[in-house]
Amino acid sequence: AREAEGIIERVTPRLQHANSAVVMSAVKVILSYMDVMGGANSTPGGAHAESLRALTRKLAPPLVTLLNSEPEIQYVALRNINLIVQKRPSILENEIKVFFCKYNDPIYVKMEKLEIIIKLVSERNIDQVLLELKEYATEVDVDFVRKSVSAIGRCAVKLERAAERCIGVLLELIQTKVNYVVQESVIVIKDIFRRYPNRYESIIATLCDNLDTLDEPQAKASMIWIIGEYAERIDNADELLDTFLETFEEEDPAVQLQLLTATVKCFLKNPEETQDMVQRVLDLATEESDNPDLRDRGFIYWRLLSTDPEAAKLVVLGDKPVIEDDTFRLEPNLLNVLVGQIATLSSIYHKPPEAFVVRAKRSTGEDDDLGLGDVGEEIEEGDEEEEYEDENDVDGGGSGGMDLLDMGGLAVTDNAAPPVNGSGMDDLFGAAPAAAVVEPEARMSKVCAPEKSGGIELWAGFRQVGGAIKLELDVRNVSSNVPVANLAIQLNKNAFGLSPAAQQVVCNPPIPMGGSGKHSVELTSNPNMMVQVPAGQPASPQIQVAIKNMTTGLVFYFAANFALEALFSTDGALERAAFIESWKSIDDKKELYGAVNELPVASTDIDQVAAKFKMHRIFLIARRPVPNAEGQEVAYFSMRTLTGMVFMAELTFKQGVNAAKVCLKTENIAYGVQAKVALETLLRSQ
Repeated sequence: AREAEGIIERVTPRLQHANSAVVMSAVKVILSYMDVMGGANSTPGGAHAESLRALTRKLAPPLVTLLNSEPEIQYVALRNINLIVQKRPSILENEIKVFFCKYNDPIYVKMEKLEIIIKLVSERNIDQVLLELKEYATEVDVDFVRKSVSAIGRCAVKLERAAERCIGVLLELIQTKVNYVVQESVIVIKDIFRRYPNRYESIIATLCDNLDTLDEPQAKASMIWIIGEYAERIDNADELLDTFLETFEEEDPAVQLQLLTATVKCFLKNPEETQDMVQRVLDLATEESDNPDLRDRGFIYWRLLSTDPEAAKLVVLGDKPVIEDDTFRLEPNLLNVLVGQIATLSSIYHKPPEAFVVRAKRSTGEDDDLGLGDVGEEIEEGDEEEEYEDENDVDGGGSGGMDLLDMGGLAVTDNAAPPVNGSGMDDLFGAAPAAAVVEPEARMSKVCAPEKSGGIELWAGFRQVGGAIKLELDVRNVSSNVPVANLAIQLNKNAFGLSPAAQQVVCNPPIPMGGSGKHSVELTSNPNMMVQVPAGQPASPQIQVAIKNMTTGLVFYFAANFALEALFSTDGALERAAFIESWKSIDDKKELYGAVNELPVASTDIDQVAAKFKMHRIFLIARRPVPNAEGQEVAYFSMRTLTGMVFMAELTFKQGVNAAKVCLKTENIAYGVQAKVALETLLRSQ
């Protein structure tokens, strides 16, 4: 504890620093060491306790000062203060006024201030806070008004003695008859009823007078819950529920579920007058609805009511647990982690770093089944984002051809299977042409394990042959007693608009157990197969494929990452002047950077790189030494896809260093990541 005091003493002057980042970092250090000082050995009236109180007083002014900065800095400060208040509320317990919203605060600042107001509200300042929140509820920003009304309800849940005053304010707001104010008030009053059961039912009549204004699912569901819960105290509860039943089939699932439960409650409390209504609701829920949750609940209620009404009462009308105040809702362990991350992104996201920092994890096991279900299903957004993180993590090490997502995708080195037989290019008279074009082989990767596809192991890769895009398949019959004779193939919609020219793949001769065969599926560009790339997002490289074994009828699925170099055309070499003009005209925001390490020796020589790239229709435009940097040289390349997209790249090499820097520019920035990955992958290949 003595060392902690010494460290805090040295850091404390930094609280007065002009740089807000330094201030927040100093706060983080002090908070961390306050925990050490306030350990098990400290006594409530001891010297350490007095030191902690003194530090608490010192921390408030710098935090308050941060709220006089620009809105962006205010927001960051507020997100951090949100954590600090949960950890040590006493620091700012007397400063609640500084969090009152100003008329010109941006909405994101106002929302954060409201959260902190709720955390700092107490019985000493509740009247002041309620006046402020009532004022906010009359503003023009709908989201802010809703949040303000919700805040009043949360204050009621938090402070039992102030609950009646909060309800009074809510009733005043309901009298304004403003649609969204009334609806939000109903939602929070339901929570108040759940927090303080059988205490404030006198206001139900006022709520029932405003049924006509409710048109949002959550507000309707809340009102229906109130009617069902207090049906015995509402004279016309069955009539009120009946008005909602008229539109039962059009209602949101949440409203339907609540309506079903409320009707059953009403029946159990007043069976004589509501028997027809409950029968009608159960019929709608079990026979007319296709919502499985609603059907299941309907059947459960039906069986309970028909077999044991008393058991139904115990289940449906049983005592419910009182809801708790969730103002300080972060788990203590997570809160400690986040307080230790103050002044970093974690303290803004309120998530630990591992929750949003994704790193490449190289798989060492077999490819897993995609579980696509149907080839028409869309790729999950989370998978796409993780994949792009991994592909850009070029310093992640050379773990061979392992698939980044264990999804049979694009490998970082050549995981080549034996080349596809090219004997068909031989001259008719037995001699190969003197200037025969040597097409690059496809980089094959295993995309289907035999246990997932009826004993068939499948390898796949993409390449271009004579201007045609090919999906190369290596079919290996590992354990199927039925020879593989005929396959049907179908592609899901994808970012490249690719689809098979013919859907039949004939294996001639059929592939027996232990045998294998190689087949090329020609792909064509079809606008109807194109998936629109979301604005600001990179295009997904993933091609989802369904294959049906026509002999056995088994359908299996896989996904492979498309190699963009298979889409490059032979006319991709730009004139030098056109290259320079295009390079200068493209905005810097449309640049992508990367560094490729651990290159093979051949990929550090520009002549050899240019020759390798040319095989893949990537053309050298110019090269020059870097001024004032001995041994460094820059090479410029261009490439054009068959669909007309142009990419330009600048590669920087340094003599004696087996690495290269890559800078890529394109107007088609959504596909820029794939072009950069193609360059990096070719550089790494032998």
